[in-house]
Amino acid sequence: MLQQVNGHSSGPDAHGGKALREDLQEFLGQEAPLHLLDDLTKVNPVTLETVLRCLQARYMADTFYTNAGCTLVALNPFKPVPQLYSPDLMKEYHAAPQPQKLKPHIFTVGEQTYRNVKSLIQPVNQSIVVSGESGAGKTWTSRCLMKFYAVVAASPTSWESHKIAERIEQRILNSNPVMEAFGNACTLRNNNSSRFGKFIQLQMNRAHQMTGAAVQTYLLEKTRVACQASNERNFHIFYQICKGASADERLRWHLPEGAAFSWLPNPERTLEEDCFEVTREAMLHLGIGTLTQNNIFKVLAGLLHLGNVRFADCEDEAQPCQLMDDAKGSVRTSASLLWLPEDPLLETLRIRTIRAGRQQQVFRKPCSLAECDTRRDCLAKLIYARLFDWLVSVINSSIYAAPDSWTTFIGLLDVYGFESFPDNSLEQLCINYANEKLQQHFVAHYLRAQQEEYALEGLEWSFVNYQDNQTCLDLIEGTPISICSLLNEECRLNRPSSAAQLQTRIESALAGSPCLGHNKLSREPSFIVVHYAGPVRYHTAGLVEKNKDPVPPELTRLLQQSEDPLLKVLFPTDPEEKSQEEPSGKSRTPVLTVVSRFKASLEQLLQVLHSTTPHYIRCIKPNSKGQAQTFLREEVLSQLEACGLVETIHISAAGFPIRVSHRNFVERYALLRRLRPPTAPGPQSPPLNEGRSEWSPQAAEAALQPLLQDILRTLPALPGAAATSGDPVEATPATVHCGRTKVFMTDSTLELLERRRAQVLEQCARCIQAGWRRHRHRRQERQRQAAVLIQAAIRSWLTRKHVQRLHTAATVIKRAWQKWRTRMAFLASKELDGVEEKHLFQAPGSPSSFPLPQAQSWLPGAIIRLWPLGLVLANAAVGVHGFQRKLVVWACLQLPTSSPRSYTVQTAQEQDGVTSIRALPQGSIKFHCRKSPLRYADICPEPSSDSVTGFNQILLERHRLGHV
Repeated sequence: MLQQVNGHSSGPDAHGGKALREDLQEFLGQEAPLHLLDDLTKVNPVTLETVLRCLQARYMADTFYTNAGCTLVALNPFKPVPQLYSPDLMKEYHAAPQPQKLKPHIFTVGEQTYRNVKSLIQPVNQSIVVSGESGAGKTWTSRCLMKFYAVVAASPTSWESHKIAERIEQRILNSNPVMEAFGNACTLRNNNSSRFGKFIQLQMNRAHQMTGAAVQTYLLEKTRVACQASNERNFHIFYQICKGASADERLRWHLPEGAAFSWLPNPERTLEEDCFEVTREAMLHLGIGTLTQNNIFKVLAGLLHLGNVRFADCEDEAQPCQLMDDAKGSVRTSASLLWLPEDPLLETLRIRTIRAGRQQQVFRKPCSLAECDTRRDCLAKLIYARLFDWLVSVINSSIYAAPDSWTTFIGLLDVYGFESFPDNSLEQLCINYANEKLQQHFVAHYLRAQQEEYALEGLEWSFVNYQDNQTCLDLIEGTPISICSLLNEECRLNRPSSAAQLQTRIESALAGSPCLGHNKLSREPSFIVVHYAGPVRYHTAGLVEKNKDPVPPELTRLLQQSEDPLLKVLFPTDPEEKSQEEPSGKSRTPVLTVVSRFKASLEQLLQVLHSTTPHYIRCIKPNSKGQAQTFLREEVLSQLEACGLVETIHISAAGFPIRVSHRNFVERYALLRRLRPPTAPGPQSPPLNEGRSEWSPQAAEAALQPLLQDILRTLPALPGAAATSGDPVEATPATVHCGRTKVFMTDSTLELLERRRAQVLEQCARCIQAGWRRHRHRRQERQRQAAVLIQAAIRSWLTRKHVQRLHTAATVIKRAWQKWRTRMAFLASKELDGVEEKHLFQAPGSPSSFPLPQAQSWLPGAIIRLWPLGLVLANAAVGVHGFQRKLVVWACLQLPTSSPRSYTVQTAQEQDGVTSIRALPQGSIKFHCRKSPLRYADICPEPSSDSVTGFNQILLERHRLGHV
């Protein structure tokens, strides 16, 4: 395999390999650019070469996340990318209708797990397994996932619940810097390597809000406190207190600047994790006060001074080892910081107490130089391990929710990555054993389960050969004989065992295992275990002692005598613990070894994982030097093979990732039968829900087969589309297959089915829209016609009411007018009767005068009702002439008929008698009249707006009286 750095090949065949890749790219000309392929199963063809090229292209384009079937591959960018984990991006993935259609990201996995928990049908606990080598970015990925859940799962409805959710969120996030400070260290592969495993359980209530969390830890590498490999460092917290303490704190903790500590190697290296203020602030938010913090840091400073205690070898074995000259001050300082008496501390480190015989006689034996160093290291490891466990309990008590306040949880497993160093001991064996178990869980969950399901459903499937690590697990933990059982047996025998003897016993007892090897050229006793990620050589020296993890009882009794408040909490006086530490010969119980405790906790973890829906994030380290924009294909390939990702890609690409039950498939795609042309009526299949309780499962499946075939026949473009479990498989590979209970198909088939289904739904929608528009148009037309009828009826009714009102008003006016006219006629007649009596003389005759004979006295009565019209006609220029005009004028003036000759009436034309009878055409009206002898002669009815101008305004001016 060629090694490439930044995309440039090295080696003699680089030019030929480049030409071959160009030919392949030309052959696959329709293929999308590699950096745009967000799923490794979409590369064409799916080979290690194309997968590596795709990952490299995406990495160089600053795209660090890629899907690989059910797994998310995360490449460590080795540089800060703040916009890649911003809160706005979290909200975008949380608010997306389909987050899986966005770019691959750890937020996609987080949102999918959160929505699975929110599922109202069947909420299932979720778990995310973050795995990878040391330095691949597992801790950073877990930290970002916790921030994501803290943002999306904290949406309270009230202010009080908002404050509670905010407090829980802050405490969960603050647990990370504390645990990283006390549990992480700088190694050869990673500046922030987790030296313990942790499973964080994020607890959700029924409203899907995060109410609390719980942290469970596995196998803290406490030996790092007293022993660090070359170019590695101790836990971060020791460097933080040495670099970040104030002057007053340095004085109280006896940490002067420039002081050298043997357990603090490489203090000149400055890392991002050496921020003391961040740790102190996080501890304060978790409820650890300032006094308690100072007490913790004072104990840690005491451990640093304890590491400077050195002993000199003594020639006389009966005498205890003496202190080195420069170690006396360190003993005094360490004793004062730990609040321990100095003399008992030295005595415990240099003298071993032995109880023997039935009477439990006590013997005191001076320790050798190696034993003194071992007891000193054991004291430091014991204090630090108890302190770490106490911090975890404090964190859990701060963030844990009551069992009745949460219903589901999301688990984040951040486990140490696979390790292989030049010197590997029990810690690396347990770490790699845990990775083997997790790899088996992945194999059982995805690879093996998928292929077994194909076989169970009757698919003729060409099985992909994947690497099963069960053989390696049998070598480590199998029964009756395995590496763990042999180590535990050596601990139970309680006999001195050399490293060479242990190597010989392991090789002889497990010689038949293919995963066990040995290096004959090695000078040190060791054995080789072929793990799924590669062979690792373990040194047998110190394995048994580390597995026993012996704690001399006098060390525990010494720490119980401490006056320090924290050490009193860490080492309480417990009679049961004392009886366990000093068991008698016959009542002695088996010692619980490190391997046994770790195996029990690992089994408990796997039980939790099996009860949840797992999701996998595989962190990949592009290079071992931590350089940005550097992609070493050989290193990446070894990691892909180690985590089983290649087999995952093969099965996901060659298999059927989409599987749906027959009933669900028919219920969703039954409408595709509309696409088929109509055929002659035949026997119809019964409805899906009709008689379901009376059918047997076999009968129901048999009834669904015709429907399945009808649906699949609507896809003629797919080869083997209508193949069922009983039909022979065609020569061409089928893209959809009907198993015994499920329908298996590829992504392309699913897309085609959904596209056809969308077409049918569009046709149905068009029909519904057309029918609705037709119905709406008809309804609007009926409403319009009804409105027209209503308007016509209302207008008719309004017209009738108006006419009725006019008729009623005219009748009232007519009656009033008739009454007034009658009255006026009566008053005028009465007035004229009086005038006639006064004027008995006869006026002199004139040419224009005329006497009224007695025979025509009936005429005034006949035309009395038309006197206004008579006045108009009398003054008109044309019309009636002569006798008729005069008769009309006379009748209008209501002259007395008894003596018609008493007056002489002249018309306006004759300019005699009444001088003018006229109407004013316009302008204001002025009345110029002389007093008429007729009282009511100048009174007329009220004028109307449509009458003739001047008719309602009559000016009567009497010039003179006529002469008889």
